Amino acid sequence: MPAKKYRRSFMSRVLGATYGVVNRFVPWHRLPVVLSSFNLNALRDALRQKNLYDTNTPANGDAPAAPPPHPHVLYTRTDDGSYNSLEAPRMGCAGSRFGRNMPLDRTYPEEGDALLTPNPRAVSLKLMTREKFIPATTLNLLAAAWIQFQVHDWFAHDNSKDKADDFLLGLEESDTWGERESDPAERAHMRIPRTATDTTRCPADAGRPPTYLNRNSHWWDGSGVYGCDAKTLAKLRTFGGGANGNDDPKLKGKLKVDENRLPIDPETGIAVSGFTDNWWIGLALLHTLFTLEHNAICDSLQLQYPYWDDEQTFQKARLVNAALMAKIHTVEWTPGILGHPTTQIGMSVSWWGIAGEQLHNVFGRIGESEAISGIPGSPVNHHSAPYAFTEEFVAVYRMHPLIPDDIEIRSLSTGRLLKSFTFPEVAFKNAANVIDDKVSVEDVFYSFGISHPGAITLHNYPRFLQELVKPDGQRLDLAAIDILRDRERGVPRYNEFRRHLRMPRVKSFKKLTKDKRWARELSEMYGGDIDRVDLMVGLFAENPPKGFGFSDTAFRIFLLMAGRRLKSDRFFTDDYTPEVYTQTGMDWINRNGMTSVLLRHYPELTPALRGVKNPFAPWARVYPNS
Repeated sequence: MPAKKYRRSFMSRVLGATYGVVNRFVPWHRLPVVLSSFNLNALRDALRQKNLYDTNTPANGDAPAAPPPHPHVLYTRTDDGSYNSLEAPRMGCAGSRFGRNMPLDRTYPEEGDALLTPNPRAVSLKLMTREKFIPATTLNLLAAAWIQFQVHDWFAHDNSKDKADDFLLGLEESDTWGERESDPAERAHMRIPRTATDTTRCPADAGRPPTYLNRNSHWWDGSGVYGCDAKTLAKLRTFGGGANGNDDPKLKGKLKVDENRLPIDPETGIAVSGFTDNWWIGLALLHTLFTLEHNAICDSLQLQYPYWDDEQTFQKARLVNAALMAKIHTVEWTPGILGHPTTQIGMSVSWWGIAGEQLHNVFGRIGESEAISGIPGSPVNHHSAPYAFTEEFVAVYRMHPLIPDDIEIRSLSTGRLLKSFTFPEVAFKNAANVIDDKVSVEDVFYSFGISHPGAITLHNYPRFLQELVKPDGQRLDLAAIDILRDRERGVPRYNEFRRHLRMPRVKSFKKLTKDKRWARELSEMYGGDIDRVDLMVGLFAENPPKGFGFSDTAFRIFLLMAGRRLKSDRFFTDDYTPEVYTQTGMDWINRNGMTSVLLRHYPELTPALRGVKNPFAPWARVYPNS
């Protein structure tokens, strides 16, 4: 593998040592902005050196001499993410292993009764259940839909099909879960399948901690829209301009839409797109929007390159669309949910560098430094391990409290309430029924823009997700599953997790949360042992920095992995050039953001977005009293 041990500069080590002392008394987020910016840089450098671990062994990785790539992969993303790294072709591709942010010897799962203690179902019911909706007032509901849209691009585990290996969680007498089971033997417990085993393990893995495979490509390549295999992608494309017998030049390079809506799969009743697990109207909006954006990019490319065929047009449009989504996430969504001055500046610097957007648009990059001109276009660097999403990254992105119980659809033109739905009424195949002759897509986007998601905290987990009924009839308590998954996959519990991030151990439940009742409930659930608190529980209980939508502990993983998604990707670094993207493509990325994308396809939203600085913050109400 090409990653070498990351060595910090002398100045980085000095700053790290200095801030290590400072942070014992003042956390980074309470320092003046300039000092806190240097503090975060020092933290990130330490994380790059000490918190990236490769889970591969030589026997399951690439051979030292990989076959030369086909010429087309030099300039295009592949369906499954292979050949992003030309030195290690399978790095980050679909079906490759998750990495780790914790030392490998600390990622063995607990065994026996310890693995199921305390009972994840009891933790779900007593600590997670939403008592009253707690809104995140600095965000709109589009922000909640967006992060699920992006997560579906990044990672997905498969479950084992072997029921003999299922976890069986005992149920308390007051728990009604088992009452719906037709088989009496099933009524005494909740059945949860294990994560699918890693089929790439080999003798060299003997004695090493368990590893798991990512069904998706690890790269930030728009796979939520495009899928991760040739078969899925073929269902989505028009193959216009003479390809496959379709001679309509207007469809060259494009994805299928039906009157600006995604086609519906007649077998499932769910839209046809790259990744449609856990589908709901929020995902339908964004998948449709960026399918339309792909097609708009095709139109722009065809004006400049009319001689291109369907394949060339499609591949360039995909490159541009994926990069635009990454830019929106970096400079708009993230500053929205991390509303601290330092992080807002930091995310802009990650993309544009300290030189800033205006200088970048005039002069382009100023040298190779990511600090001066941003990560896009800087040299690729994997730091301490081959690129992969990590199990710890998956763990901190459990953000289900963002989902509200109910969704109101209001008219963009009058502000009048058109429809009110419970969340299950807009999920799975029901999502296709929201937009009709009375409700337009603009009404739904507007309603998302003026509505709040939930806050990521204890006692704010949607009840319907604790008894989610999937289209196949399977019932799930997602909160219990999330808690169990961290334990099963060897993600350390909360205090151990903090220790390996070089954060101070939380010494008591009263220090963990300011809420006295929550502290008491936590102590009762974990038998007074603060070190047994599950990671997700601790993250939700923790008091976050001012302006933050999630905890500082979770932020440490984000601080490391957010830039890594860009810095390791050839198409955001060495090959983020006009020669690969075209100048038309580069201009499209530089000049657009979420607001311009929305208004290109739904110009009727202009009054609601007028004066809104961040499209993931609450929009203006066109009719203020509505």
